[in-house]
Amino acid sequence: MLEGFQILVQNTVQGTIHKIKCVCDSQMSVSEMSCSESTSACQSLEDGSVPEILISLLYNATNGRLSAEVIKGSHLKNWAANRPPNTYVKLTLRKSTDQEMSKCKISIRRGRPNPVYKETFVFKVTLFQLSHVTLMLSVYNKSSMRRKMIGWIYLGLNSSGEELNHWTEMKESKGRQVRRWQALLESR
Repeated sequence: MLEGFQILVQNTVQGTIHKIKCVCDSQMSVSEMSCSESTSACQSLEDGSVPEILISLLYNATNGRLSAEVIKGSHLKNWAANRPPNTYVKLTLRKSTDQEMSKCKISIRRGRPNPVYKETFVFKVTLFQLSHVTLMLSVYNKSSMRRKMIGWIYLGLNSSGEELNHWTEMKESKGRQVRRWQALLESR
């Protein structure tokens, strides 16, 4: 019985290599295992230099709903101080014309460099619109009176690389959740 596997993913833009460990909850053959299976839990093994976020995407074509679950963050830093950040995530869905369709945000997780969010947001997106929208996730550190962006990613129309692969797999998954770690583009 094979309980998990590791893969190496190279980010050609940043020149970094990520180790991804996939551990499956049930007995599966190697051909049935993948990090996007809803029964698997993918764990980041990054060395701590790159902030990441674990996201699960699901599109239900029957009711035209896009579900985005922000599961947890990893290696989130507070650049202004030498203490763990108080983080929240803002999700913005945009049309191809860059017009905002919808936005929402997660409540603040205080003092955690590896926060657990486990919050799901549902956006109304028709099947026709799905190839013409971008979901932007921005992670912020909130101090007493200021907020500072830690990093961000685009999923969908304006994405590339792993982010685009995640979006494409979600579109082709026929109602199955697709869960992946995404490295945040840092904002300093």
